[in-house]
Amino acid sequence: MTHYRRTTGPDGRPCIETDLDGPLVARLPLLNKGTAFTPEERRTFRLDGALPPHVSTLDEQVARCEANLRGFTSDLDKHVYLRVLQDRNEVLFYALLERNLEEILPLIYTPTVAEAVEKFSQIYRSSRGLVVSTETIDRVDELLDAVELDEVRLAVATDAEGILGIGDQGLGGMAIAIGKLSLYTAGAGVDPGVTLPIELDVGTDRQELLDDPLYLGVRHERLRGEAYDAFVEAFVRAFRRRYPEAVLQWEDFSKQRAFDLHDRYRETVPSFNDDVQGTGAVVLAGLLAAARATERPFTEQTIAIHGAGAGGVGVARQIIAGLRRAGLSEGAARARVLVLDSRGLVLEGRDGLDAYKAEVAQSADRVAGWTFDGAAPDLLATVREGGVTALIGLSGRPGAFDRAVVEAVAANAPNPIVLPLSNPTRNSEAVPEDVLDWTDGRAWVATGSPFPDVVRAGRRTVIGQGNNAFVFPGVGLGAMLAKARSISDDMLSAAAEALADHVDASRLAQGALYPSMSELRSVSHRVAVAVIAQARSEGLARAELPGDLDRFVRDAMWTPTYLPLRRARTD
Repeated sequence: MTHYRRTTGPDGRPCIETDLDGPLVARLPLLNKGTAFTPEERRTFRLDGALPPHVSTLDEQVARCEANLRGFTSDLDKHVYLRVLQDRNEVLFYALLERNLEEILPLIYTPTVAEAVEKFSQIYRSSRGLVVSTETIDRVDELLDAVELDEVRLAVATDAEGILGIGDQGLGGMAIAIGKLSLYTAGAGVDPGVTLPIELDVGTDRQELLDDPLYLGVRHERLRGEAYDAFVEAFVRAFRRRYPEAVLQWEDFSKQRAFDLHDRYRETVPSFNDDVQGTGAVVLAGLLAAARATERPFTEQTIAIHGAGAGGVGVARQIIAGLRRAGLSEGAARARVLVLDSRGLVLEGRDGLDAYKAEVAQSADRVAGWTFDGAAPDLLATVREGGVTALIGLSGRPGAFDRAVVEAVAANAPNPIVLPLSNPTRNSEAVPEDVLDWTDGRAWVATGSPFPDVVRAGRRTVIGQGNNAFVFPGVGLGAMLAKARSISDDMLSAAAEALADHVDASRLAQGALYPSMSELRSVSHRVAVAVIAQARSEGLARAELPGDLDRFVRDAMWTPTYLPLRRARTD
């Protein structure tokens, strides 16, 4: 059972009750206040002798943490410090994060989290979340029953096979699940007490992990085929039994598996895949914002997506859905979205074509009359022959958008759109400064990882970050509050439209297609409202919803403040 619950005290104000005592209170991060325990709380919970006499304010604690954080020189050391703080004092961690969001976000997530994932076993400090492995899957119900959080409403689960640009990382994927949920709380005000990171440890095919004496995961190759399917099925059944209304986000599954799991379970449990759908919604939002800035209708763009993994195909799916929503037919929408993989433009009937790519493959008629070498057009030929006006990078190949490719896009549009979105920073398909130089400053550029502003010919261009954090926290919050039966494609499109609408004229005038990260909480609020409204309109909301969704969402968003702590009655 849980050792705390939020309730209302005799004075009518919110408080927390717990049945713990003494040092145990200070060891639970959702209860711990550190030096901020009040004199009364210190007496009630027998903490007087364990703490310095000064009672700190939250502001004082944040100032101390800021000084400590900035004393570290490497980003990985800063990441470790923040994770240790999170495992010690949840409120303080989120107060620090909320007040320094733009500085800390890259430390707990992209790009620093990539290194933290790779070194997860070496930097491991304490447990957080749930690990279900091949050694424990037969007891998964027992594992879930042992989780002390009784009211989980949102979980992130990963098997860590397709992480960022670094692939299979075994148990290290837990760092991604933890980081994602941190953004749900910081960005959308999801109560950390109702979240659960989950690692599905089905093994790893990365030999250096299997050979590493410090590696903490199970030491065998990944499950495949029926054994893998049975593992996930057992987990989903147990998860749904324990938390029947919880939203489940699938994270960093590889290519075909990402689509298979999403399609198989989207009606079983309210779930979505951020790599597929979240990335798609973020890119769609950038294209919608660019259409507003350039006054060229979104439906007139021809879009090339370089990279046909789960992210690339997910982006294609969402853009096609957005084009349909904007009035195009299915056929016309598909013809405007050109997807390329390592073999060039994805075409129907290609030998060995992966099933998940088939729905975004172009027909032979689409390239009739094109001039190109080989069996399929490469990136440069696709841009030139296809009249591409917007270029999206999800290939993980640094430098893939070279001068010839960018200039070819610029030849097709007065204001081309170039989005090198691969993470981490070292994998970006192009550097914004180069793109602006090659297009005489005409391009609209956004990246996946943070890049500095570009000053060119006396004009400063702000490089917006097409970060999934602008979408998935609001989607999760909205689905959670609506008690959505499922998460539909139109709910994701509504999220993209809300994000694009949030980018105001002054931000566009600076050259940015996305808001500042400092606006993340207000963006998430807007996205959540749009998601709830769409769920209600589709009949997917199980919750009784008020007319004023704006206030409903705002009132539900958790803020990092210390609540009075009371001893729970044991009778």
